Amino acid sequence: MKINRFLIALFILALFFGLSLFIGPTSLIGFDILFHIRLPRVMQAVIVGCALSVAGVIFQGVLKNPLCDPYIMGTSSGALIGAVLAQFINLNQNSFFFYILIAVCALTATLIAYNLAKYKKQVSNVDLILAGVIISAFLSALVLLFLSLRRESALNIVFFMMGGLYETDKGLLIVVSVLVFLGIALSLALSRQLDIFSLGEEKAVHLGINTEKYKIIYFTIASLITACAVSISGTIGFVGLVVPHMARMLVGPSHFKLILASAIGGSIFLIVADAFARTIIAPSEIPVGIITALAGAPFFLWLLLRNREKVK
Repeated sequence: MKINRFLIALFILALFFGLSLFIGPTSLIGFDILFHIRLPRVMQAVIVGCALSVAGVIFQGVLKNPLCDPYIMGTSSGALIGAVLAQFINLNQNSFFFYILIAVCALTATLIAYNLAKYKKQVSNVDLILAGVIISAFLSALVLLFLSLRRESALNIVFFMMGGLYETDKGLLIVVSVLVFLGIALSLALSRQLDIFSLGEEKAVHLGINTEKYKIIYFTIASLITACAVSISGTIGFVGLVVPHMARMLVGPSHFKLILASAIGGSIFLIVADAFARTIIAPSEIPVGIITALAGAPFFLWLLLRNREKVK
């Protein structure tokens, strides 16, 4: 990425970050609202946007599939069921095991979807999407089962499923931030291998890459940062699909540049989406997951049709 593009992107992020602090239904913004409500919320948007976008880059690079993201792969649904299970066994967000459970469930859902789509060592784009849909549908059914058993928790879980940036514990936000940025740093360190993966699995093997080993590593990183995002925001879809494609158009296929551009772009995308969510029907607000779905679903359809034309 040319330094001027990188600086422009950071400037745009800083600009939207600053503006979003003052956007909302409150006409008189005091110190408490600005620094104790708005600032943590915008920081949450940055963290979640970075995590989901970088996870999307990793999935698309490893699987060489432009239609992959944590939401479509079932990773977000796996993390969601982890959060639901934690609530079922009375494990709160202050517990270390809460995050272990969410991360394990996210990784398990990803690996199951991948292996369902794998046939004779080949992974079809269509099969992978179908596998992700199957896993997501099954896990959604489990969530509904939980709702029927714990009706007193139904409203919280429903809002969690829709995805939103709501008030969260500042200590929790710091822990999640550290985990997400460690995951992004590790993905940057392994970006060269991701470039080789994008050439195709056979070429990667010929170039000395242990593909199965690196798949587990990449899936673990993507699942971990997705789980972190889900733990504080619920399931927000299509961020990891839309942003990497936009970033790829700007910086090209190099994954080091692509990860950096996607992290910045994901932050901007989610900040803007949250600003819309807060203002469209103010003083009420729409869960930000609905805004990203409304923007992302048509984009996914366009990608699907374009991919079909390439196959023909």
